[in-house]
Amino acid sequence: MSAADTAMRAALVDPHHVGHYEDEATGHGSGGPASKRIIVAYGFWLFLLSDIVVFSAFFATYAVLAKATAGGPGPRQLFDLTKVGVETACLLASSFVCGLASIAASVRSMLWTQIGLLVTGLLGFAFVSLEGQEFAHMVIEGAGPSRSAFLTAFFSLVGLHGLHVSVGLLWLGTMMAQIWAKGFRPNIMRRLLCYTLFWHALDIVWVGVFTIVYLIGAG
Repeated sequence: MSAADTAMRAALVDPHHVGHYEDEATGHGSGGPASKRIIVAYGFWLFLLSDIVVFSAFFATYAVLAKATAGGPGPRQLFDLTKVGVETACLLASSFVCGLASIAASVRSMLWTQIGLLVTGLLGFAFVSLEGQEFAHMVIEGAGPSRSAFLTAFFSLVGLHGLHVSVGLLWLGTMMAQIWAKGFRPNIMRRLLCYTLFWHALDIVWVGVFTIVYLIGAG
């Protein structure tokens, strides 16, 4: 006699066994469905992947137009790797501190969570400020986005990343306020998880920008 026949016979004898038989048929197993935290993280990863597809399109556009300077300045004349290195250090450090803040939140330390998020925001703001100065200097020197196809692609790709960082800073402010007002509730922790995933993803994208646009371009 098969296991299914045995279970159905048991259900006829004991009606309370029907629920157990239906649970077996769902395919979830004894562990049950995934937690809401895992489901939210998985869904947010799908959003991040769609965003990375957008960045990939901008990367491809830049790769095609990188040499279309129209007789104007190119990467070697425009990029200051020292300043860009400082920008990169700020963003990498902010991602590291963001991870520390996430660890502090997991142990329910309000003080260190807020300090970590504040330092993350300050480093992110420093990155955006340095990038804004770079853009302003290039425009003043006559190397604005309308000067050539290369500069259009450059401002579009790097500016898109900067826009994401700026939005991340606004999101960071709301997260700090929510944690302070509501504490470490499950829904707040899920939002913090999504934020840390977003911030680390921007870090990964910037490594690509720094390598492809600045290092290869200036080299």
